[in-house]
Amino acid sequence: MKNKFLIDKLNENKALSHSEWLKLISDHDNEEREYAAQTAREISVGRFGKNIFIRGIIEFSNVCKNDCLYCGIRRSNSELSRYRLTKEEILSCCEEGYNCGFRTFVLQSGEDMFYTAELMCEIIREIKKRFPDCAVTLSLGEKSEEDYRLMFEAGADRYLLRHETADETHYRSLHPPQMSWKHRMKCLEDLKEIGFQTGCGMMIGSPFQTAECLAEDMEFMCAFKPHMIGLGPFIPHSATPFRDKPAGSLELTLFLLSLCRIMLPDVLLPATTALGTIDPKGREYGVLAGANVIMPNLSPTAVRKKYMLYDNKICTGDESAQCRACLERRMNSIGYSIKITRGDHISHD
Repeated sequence: MKNKFLIDKLNENKALSHSEWLKLISDHDNEEREYAAQTAREISVGRFGKNIFIRGIIEFSNVCKNDCLYCGIRRSNSELSRYRLTKEEILSCCEEGYNCGFRTFVLQSGEDMFYTAELMCEIIREIKKRFPDCAVTLSLGEKSEEDYRLMFEAGADRYLLRHETADETHYRSLHPPQMSWKHRMKCLEDLKEIGFQTGCGMMIGSPFQTAECLAEDMEFMCAFKPHMIGLGPFIPHSATPFRDKPAGSLELTLFLLSLCRIMLPDVLLPATTALGTIDPKGREYGVLAGANVIMPNLSPTAVRKKYMLYDNKICTGDESAQCRACLERRMNSIGYSIKITRGDHISHD
């Protein structure tokens, strides 16, 4: 294994140079991927046991002001039937999820200006009042520092904002001109400074992505030290300009998941729905590559097919209890079990 020494170096808590990252990402083989997975798995089990944290995602609006070229809920998608959940509908999803054993709720939406910071704060406070032993994660896109602070003070615990790419030129190839890479990076800095458990991440195999881009991503995350990393394969959506682009690689996604675990041993690392979409056992493979979080859907089944960031997304028809039971069986099949807990980052326990 010509690059084993680089994986070992990472495991010794030593930063890799840009050229070393580039070498590892662009020139690895099956044996090195398996070695990285085994190393990452040992780290994950050593820190978390064979326990998987679950987070219930509530996709409460598919309205978005942005027009990102890869996203199925982009503003220009006129084929999409738009929806918004009310505060009571969101709370009903939380009630159902709580009864199924979820202790983290992830409120996710497009960048929908209808949900002001004041309205989000009302929703957050009510969730915390009704479910005081639960965490609230937000994934609402780019907001002002003031809005982030208000939502944190209302009781939100975590915020996931994928950086998408650490390469500014690559960022411009994925987004419309009015969106700014510098602003997105500033949002991540603001979130961490305010006190959120902060998550970033990127799509593997997104159009125009190179090994150089991925090396920059890994260097950025090594320096930023996020509490969570959302990392999954790019999957095209038929109503976007990238409809004919190839999907990202399962193998490369799993390899990078393993490297993230080795680089940041305590990070909260989901085996994403996108992984399960490109391979029927993708989420199991993700856990065996070092992931320790799974994020099933708690949204009402009536709206799930309307929140399609990419084509053929799995689990759009299952009720929450069915989804929870299915995940339990899947995790048991590989020797893991679901843990009923908030599952905070160790620095926020």
